[in-house]
Amino acid sequence: MKAVAFAAVTSLVLLFVWERVDIVRIGYHIERLKAQKVLLERERDELRVKISGLTAPERIARLASDKLGMMQPEKGQVVVINIEPEAPTNPVVAEGEVRIAKNIVTRRAR
Repeated sequence: MKAVAFAAVTSLVLLFVWERVDIVRIGYHIERLKAQKVLLERERDELRVKISGLTAPERIARLASDKLGMMQPEKGQVVVINIEPEAPTNPVVAEGEVRIAKNIVTRRAR
């Protein structure tokens, strides 16, 4: 009877110790995850700043003119055409024609 009681008490003590060790282990894991979260948030913020700098319109305009030789269009080079949307119809395309958007391009015989 004493042996059974001793085994039961010992088992309970070991269970209690094991639970405490497990709680401490999980606590350390949580702290590591919190530290990792802080690092990832910092990296995210740095990447957002980098994206903001890379997508700045001034930078893109400068690269377009310096590296690609592009320049602002002169007056009259850009024409804006407003087209009123029309009801969709079933377009019939004749043989030898290719319909692209709203323009018809005739294929030339080779």
